[in-house]
Parts: sequence; structure tokens; C-alpha cells
Amino acid sequence: MSGDNLTLSSNQIRRIILNQSKRANVGHIGSALSIADIIATLYGEVLQIPHPGDPERERFILSKGHASLAVYAAFYLKGWLTKEELNTYCSDGSLLGVHPEHCLAGIDFSTGSLGQGLSMATGAALAARFQGSPRRTFALLSDAECNEGSSWEAIMFAAHHRLSKLIAIIDLNGQQALGYTEEILSLSPMAERWRAFGWRVYEVDGHNVAEMKATIAHLDTTSGPPHVLIAHTVFGKGVSYMERQIKWHYWPMSDAEYQQALDEVGA
Repeated sequence: MSGDNLTLSSNQIRRIILNQSKRANVGHIGSALSIADIIATLYGEVLQIPHPGDPERERFILSKGHASLAVYAAFYLKGWLTKEELNTYCSDGSLLGVHPEHCLAGIDFSTGSLGQGLSMATGAALAARFQGSPRRTFALLSDAECNEGSSWEAIMFAAHHRLSKLIAIIDLNGQQALGYTEEILSLSPMAERWRAFGWRVYEVDGHNVAEMKATIAHLDTTSGPPHVLIAHTVFGKGVSYMERQIKWHYWPMSDAEYQQALDEVGA
């Protein structure tokens, strides 16, 4: 898939996020829009998953589980969900909740308690080593999760065991549910922190799909320490009135806001 097609897929993901958020009258829109390009890159080009039940599939853990709608959109675009299934998002009895559940095909780990996903990914990477499997494990974290002590325990453990097939991606959008991250608990300088814990660190534009694809393609996952991509992103990316606005962590859209959002992402 070319870079242009990946960008198109990102826009498709954004439209699905807006459509389903509006239909269900559910928030967490800005968080999902923030990672649309990352998810498009992973599911469009990077992850080796012939089908969700393949035992040798590469593993992906969405640690910032409240952004699950971006992943459901990718599943739909890959043909893993029908339109009817997608339209059950946040409905009674649906497998598509605000946070991903492992009972849904394609979801390897239930997430949503922030700070837990990297620990799960570390365990999955270690399991692959024990099994002699070449599969890689990816974990997508929010920057705010790096406020959590459990994340740093996993970071230390992964570096100690030199889990070279583990790749973390940080959605560095600079905000969280109740404020801007630098004001709540500063993480700067993020790259130096990860390097100090023994990881290979790469800083990328989290909305540049070609750059992310190329960076991941050149990772040495045969030996050495684990890898982290610090992806600089904009919360609510693609919808002007949502960008960098804390309230869109939770709020649903009005009819007028929904129409403006669709217009801005190119619907």
C-alpha cells in the first residue's frame, strides 16, 4: 500500500470514528482521532496478521483502550467486521465497547485500565521468545500512561531481557482526561527517559504515515534492546475545533459539530 493510500485509509478511519461516535452519542473522539494515522500505518502496512485467528499473527495491544473506535474502524476496513457489526458500537450486547475486549476477534488483550498494556505486550514478547516465534509485538500507549509506575516496571523488564521484537509507540499528544500532561506530571524530556531505561528510541511525526512505516521497516528486531517510537501527534487531529481541546476527551458531538467535522475530514 502506498503512502497516498495509507493517508486515504487514515481519512476513512476518521470518518468512521465520527460516524460511529455520533450514532452512539459517545465521546472519546479526540483520543481516537489522535491515533488514526498510527492505526492506518499499522493495519495498512506493518502488522503481519493473515487473519485474526492465526496463531503466528503479530500481536498488537491498544494500551490506551479508550481510543478503541480507531481500531474497530481498521477492522471494518480490513473486512474483519461487517457494517452491521460496526453499527453495534456501544449498543447493549455488542462486542464493540468503548474499551476493547478480547472476546472480539482481532483483539488479543482487553485494555482500558491505563498503564497495563505495555506489561501485557512485554509478556507477549517474552512468550514469543520462549516459543521460538519470529512474531513481533506492538503496544500503543498514551503519553499520560507514562505517568504510571507499572509502565516503567514493564520498560525496565523489557530492556533487561532485551526483547528486541517488542515495539512500543507513544501517542504523544500532550494531554489527558483532566488537563495537559506537562501541567499534571511532566514527562519531558520523553526520549531521554526511555533511553535511560535502555530502549532504542525514535522520534517520528505521528501523522506522517510514510515516516512511521519507514522507521518501523528499519528496526533491528533480531537482537538488542526493545524499541519505542515517540509519535508526536495532535489530539483531535483533522477536526479544527477538537484539536488540543481537553473537553473532546469525553464530549459527544451536536448535529452541527458533526457536520462540520465530516466536512473537515473530507466526507
